[in-house]
Amino acid sequence: QVQLVESGGGLVQAGGSLRPSCAASGRTLSNYRMAWFRQAPGKDREFVAAIAWSPGSTTYDDSVNGRFTISRDNGKNTVYLQMNSLKPEDTAVYYCNAVHPGQRVGLWRDWGQGTQVTVSS
Repeated sequence: QVQLVESGGGLVQAGGSLRPSCAASGRTLSNYRMAWFRQAPGKDREFVAAIAWSPGSTTYDDSVNGRFTISRDNGKNTVYLQMNSLKPEDTAVYYCNAVHPGQRVGLWRDWGQGTQVTVSS
């Protein structure tokens, strides 16, 4: 059973940067395409970005393309999300999960607790 632990969120002003991370146990992340999702208050969880098991192949939602960068360290079994030029509309709880290629829904049933990102205007 996989356990995902997200961390690295926080409170920043608009235009600032954060770099959340997602560490896993119970699974070797290098075997999976990994993704970040986010859920704002009162909204459904939505796809943000994904990275293939072989680094270099990434996919981004249009809302973050050019501002966010997803990366992974297979040796540390960890996935990262570099978030630059943050906007108030990026405020949400951020989660990671595996995804099938071409899909934008979480593969594993069990999600982590997420990490809160709050962007003030």
